Amino acid sequence: MSRPLHPWLEPLREAFETRRCAENAAAMRAYIKDIAPFFGLKTPLRRALLKEHLSRFGKPALQELPAIARSAFAQPEREWHYSAVDLLVRQAKQLGPEHLPLLEELITTKSWWDTVDALAANVVGVVLKRYSGEIPAWNTRWIESPDLWLDRTAILFQLKWKADTDAELLFANCARHAGHPDFFIRKAIGWALRAYAEANPEAVKAFVASRTLSPLSVREALRKL
Repeated sequence: MSRPLHPWLEPLREAFETRRCAENAAAMRAYIKDIAPFFGLKTPLRRALLKEHLSRFGKPALQELPAIARSAFAQPEREWHYSAVDLLVRQAKQLGPEHLPLLEELITTKSWWDTVDALAANVVGVVLKRYSGEIPAWNTRWIESPDLWLDRTAILFQLKWKADTDAELLFANCARHAGHPDFFIRKAIGWALRAYAEANPEAVKAFVASRTLSPLSVREALRKL
């Protein structure tokens, strides 16, 4: 059932509705383990529709962005959630520490790797790199959380920092969850280490050799070394 949309988003509803594809929607829903239904819009089309919408109505005001994102995430179809993430990515450099509670809220709403990873690496990471004084409190909050998606966020938010990565923090986060049983945490550990290995391969090799990591984490970490 349709739910009230933020006025800025309302024109997108018709664009999405008129391009529904039941066949695509079923396959896409199955791919994310039934987390949410879909209109059935593939990524290139969905992003093209959002781009057209932006060209017609302009970028939303920064103060409206939280309400727009929450409104989009309140809709059942996953394309709304993706569009909210895309908007946040577009405006990530304008966001500040005051937006971190919103990002945490979205990460823990209808959570799956598709939205969580984009928010962690492309939005949270951008904010925390600019406001590094916020890192200790938020990293501790997330890495100690019982929510695996917040754990994953703590492990991945430095994914694109390369040589600017706080290696001590990255290694501490990975070590804390080295024995985690969940696939998504084990995969995140390997992925984060592999990304940092592009800047410091020897440090990653040494860390992997010094810890008992899951085979998946080790394989992912060392894949390109």
